[in-house]
Amino acid sequence: MTRGRGYALLAAIVAAVVALSAAIYVGVATDDGTQTRNTRADGRLPNNSAAPASTGTWVGTWSTSPAGAEPGTETTGMADRSVRNVVHTSVGGTSARVTLSNLYGQSPLSITQASIAVAAGSGTPAALSDTLRQLTFNGGPTVVVPPGRQVMSDVVRVVIPHDADILITTYTPTSSGPVTYHPHARQTSYVAQGNQAQDTTGTPYTEQSRYWRYLTALDVLSNESDGTVVVLGDSLTDGITSTAGANNRWTDVLSERLRAEIAAGQDLPRYSVVNQGISGNRVLTDGLGRPADNPSGLNRFGRDVLERTNAKVVVIDLGVNDILRNPRLADPNAILDGLRTMVGQAHARGLKVVGATLMPFYGHRGYTDPRESVRQQINTEIRAGRVFDAVADFDKALRDPYDPRRLRADYDSGDHLHPSDKGYARMAEEFDLESLKGSAPAEL
Repeated sequence: MTRGRGYALLAAIVAAVVALSAAIYVGVATDDGTQTRNTRADGRLPNNSAAPASTGTWVGTWSTSPAGAEPGTETTGMADRSVRNVVHTSVGGTSARVTLSNLYGQSPLSITQASIAVAAGSGTPAALSDTLRQLTFNGGPTVVVPPGRQVMSDVVRVVIPHDADILITTYTPTSSGPVTYHPHARQTSYVAQGNQAQDTTGTPYTEQSRYWRYLTALDVLSNESDGTVVVLGDSLTDGITSTAGANNRWTDVLSERLRAEIAAGQDLPRYSVVNQGISGNRVLTDGLGRPADNPSGLNRFGRDVLERTNAKVVVIDLGVNDILRNPRLADPNAILDGLRTMVGQAHARGLKVVGATLMPFYGHRGYTDPRESVRQQINTEIRAGRVFDAVADFDKALRDPYDPRRLRADYDSGDHLHPSDKGYARMAEEFDLESLKGSAPAEL
């Protein structure tokens, strides 16, 4: 779609800001999906490139956004403990690689053993023993991740099923200071004392966790996907009120729906779906700290969207928190300009952008009539096609037909802001799968 000169200038300015942010947080090397590239913590390619003989396309099957430093880990971190993160795949593959982050650490993160395995079942730290593989980094079992950096593992040959729980375990013998984490996983992970990375029984994992620690991405070499859909959002994408452990975030349901429609013979892109939601996230404003916890959509766009493996389409569902968390009345034009800037950056990388209308929040403690007016102004611009390439009208799908300021009762989790499981499913049903076709439009 055509952008004005003023928008182009704004996009250029914010592009420079994002580039600077990306330089601080070194992104994983990306590829076109046809070759394997692993980065060391210092950003160089490894000498050892023992890629498997399998063929396919590298895509993201799961990812999450590092959101901050875990409270209470400033002194000891996860010293002498094994963290077994449980993640759920959107597509399968024949090989895998993971990305580990020390973005919020204050000293080097030493990992002396790591592993990957398919879970023996849902809600268990036990692994299918024949799937357990040791992860290596530049050919060796250990890696040191400097503070503020991330590292991608070597490729390991293992069959990763779609719609499955995967166990990714790291053992850290010493403290790295604050633990980089994602607080609202809606998935139970596990912790054990000592080095239990090779354990398959799950017995040592006596501590449960609501967080994902260190782990930010799982990529697979896939024959069932040709690219990745990256969803950037806030708590509505994070799925904060969805049933824990049930994979009922709207992005989970979207992935299942896309797969089912393709299996039924529909001519749709074969894409995986990854979730880059952070609860409380805003388009324009960062959280506190350096690096900032909960960085704004603008500041994390390069890291969480453009650096995702083989990204083809980005879905943006942001803006409600800019309205609700602003102590003054939010400027709708500033929010819209921020959204348009992200669209411009996506287009510069060839990504198509689908944007969501902002859902109602009448009855929530932050509701006011002036804030409702800002929401309506933003939605008018989105529906008119003056922001995104395509629109997912979540507002229309979930609002109460008798009072469009509020969520329909059965779609409301009860806080009048976040959907119920049924509401999340309705969001995925509303999403037009045809909008995933095509690429970014040519800019005039």
